[in-house]
Amino acid sequence: MIMKKIAVFFIAVLLSGTMMAQFHIGPQVGYTASNLSISADSITNGLRNNFLVGVFMRFGKKIYVEPQANWLTQGSIFKYPSINNLSPIEQTIKLNTIQVPLNVGWRIINLKVVNIRIFAGVAANFVMNTSISTSGGDSNNYDVLPKESDFSKVQWQWYAGVGVDVLMFALNVSYMGGINNILGDFSYNGNSITSKSNLFVVTLGWKIL
Repeated sequence: MIMKKIAVFFIAVLLSGTMMAQFHIGPQVGYTASNLSISADSITNGLRNNFLVGVFMRFGKKIYVEPQANWLTQGSIFKYPSINNLSPIEQTIKLNTIQVPLNVGWRIINLKVVNIRIFAGVAANFVMNTSISTSGGDSNNYDVLPKESDFSKVQWQWYAGVGVDVLMFALNVSYMGGINNILGDFSYNGNSITSKSNLFVVTLGWKIL
């Protein structure tokens, strides 16, 4: 219900933005550092570095709306404690994702050649493929670890950031925090485990229009 209200709000903002005079569209590339948080103290998690490709549109002048469509890989590295003095078990998790962010921004400095912006919004992430590589420890213990089917196919994130435009180039730096649990009903050692997808993102766009 909350996600529907958020979606309706941003659609309304987007439609109103199309009535404004200024419009830009173009491709973008970027760097992402992703991490899947984990609620179990005995499990540690690590960052995964990846790249992003996509397209963005921007409507409006001082106040603007910016929908995007991106292809990226999210994920993390889960490390489990050693059992019977064996090496710790490690899982490398990859979520190949089509991400659809939508933000509202404000040009706080708007000059002819350069402008500085702040923005915030929500992003829907549609997981197209989940892959998990497991190594270390005793393979007989692997069946109690998360599997591809345990991960949600749709993830929601909030995000906020700053941006700078110089001529036809647009640089954005943002942080995305997970909203929903992406591990479903998974439990480990009798405890229900939750996980959320978090991202640090830097993108460089080229305004072809």
